[in-house]
Amino acid sequence: MKRQIAILFGVLALTLAGAAPAAQPGFKDWAAVVVAGDFAGAHNEGDTEAFDNARRDVARALVERMGFSAENVRQFSVRPQRYNEPGLGQSRLFEIHGGLAQVAQKAKGGCLFYFTSHGIQYGAFLNAEDSRKQTVILPQVMAELIDSACPGRPSVVIISTCFSGVNVPALSQPNRLVMTAAAKDRSSFGCGQQNTYPYFDDCFLQSVKVVKTLGALPPAITACVERMERETGMSPPSLPQVDVGSSLRPMLMLYGFPKGS
Repeated sequence: MKRQIAILFGVLALTLAGAAPAAQPGFKDWAAVVVAGDFAGAHNEGDTEAFDNARRDVARALVERMGFSAENVRQFSVRPQRYNEPGLGQSRLFEIHGGLAQVAQKAKGGCLFYFTSHGIQYGAFLNAEDSRKQTVILPQVMAELIDSACPGRPSVVIISTCFSGVNVPALSQPNRLVMTAAAKDRSSFGCGQQNTYPYFDDCFLQSVKVVKTLGALPPAITACVERMERETGMSPPSLPQVDVGSSLRPMLMLYGFPKGS
C-alpha cells in the first residue's frame, strides 16, 4: 500500500513538474493614451510645463516600467508644436478618441487612459491654445470616450485633476480600475510654474518605479500624495480616490510590472 502511494505521488510530481506555468496577464498587448489637457498654471500665474512633463514621463514609464509596447502608447498635448516629439497629437476630444480607438484595434489586451489637466467640480478641462476655446469634459463624456474605444476590455483610467473624484461614478465598471487625484470636492496640487509635475503625477512616477504589481500601485500613490502634502503644508488634503471593479479586483496583483525594480 505504501509503495502504491509513493508511486502515485511520484507520478503526480512528474506531472506537475512538466506542466507549463500559467501565463500572467501583462500590458504588452494593451493600448494606452496619455493626455495633457492644459498648459495654464495655477491662479493665473502664467504657463506651466507640469502637465506636459507628466504626459511625456508617464508615457515613458508605461513602457520602461510597466511593460507596454511603445507602439501601443499615444500621447496628446495642447501645444504639440512646442515639443519635438514624433507622433505627438493635438489634445482635441475627437483626436484623443480616434487615437485610442485606433491603437486598441491592434492592441486588444486592455486599455489605459491617463489624463492630467485642471479640473472643475463638474468635469475636466481640455483647453485649446486659444484660451477662448476652452472645453470641459463631463464625466459622462469621458466615460463614453473610453467605453466606445475599448468596449468590454479590462481597463485602467487615471484622472489627475482637481475635483477629479466627480468622474468615478460614470467611469466605474466591473472590469476597470479608476484612480483620481482628488475627491469630488477637493483640489489637487502642484500645477504651478515652479512644479515639474502635479503632485499626483509625481507620485505615479515615483511609485511605478518601486512597486511590482498593479494592485500595489494605488496605495503607493495615495501614501506618496499624503506625504507630499504634509511636507509642503498643502491643505485640505486632496484625498485621491480608487475604485476597483469586482471582476478586475481578483486579478490586480497578477498584473506585474516586468521592468519594475
